[in-house]
Amino acid sequence: QVQLVESGGGLVQAGGSLRLSCAASGSIFRINAMVWYRQTPGNQRELVARVTRKNETNYADSVKGRFTISRDNDENTVYLQMTRLKPEDTAVYLCNADDPYYCGLFGCPWGQGTQVLVSS
Repeated sequence: QVQLVESGGGLVQAGGSLRLSCAASGSIFRINAMVWYRQTPGNQRELVARVTRKNETNYADSVKGRFTISRDNDENTVYLQMTRLKPEDTAVYLCNADDPYYCGLFGCPWGQGTQVLVSS
């Protein structure tokens, strides 16, 4: 079972940038896809960005052109570079695997997430 620890959040002014990290306790090489989500109180978890083993990426429409997801299989870390941040990006950001086969075998527990607060 891979444990995931998110970091890099904080308080930033609108228009600013942050780089989030998702560090895994074990290898992520075999995991089909890794995903960054975000959640605000009272709302469903929202997919923000996804990266596959082949480094194919896709993004929520609300972040396209502003956020970039990447994965470093050697460092077992997934990153989310966020630029031109907006107040509506304020949320707790979490990462996890998107691989039903892997998660079914080993489990994919959620981490604590990292809080991003964008001031106007």
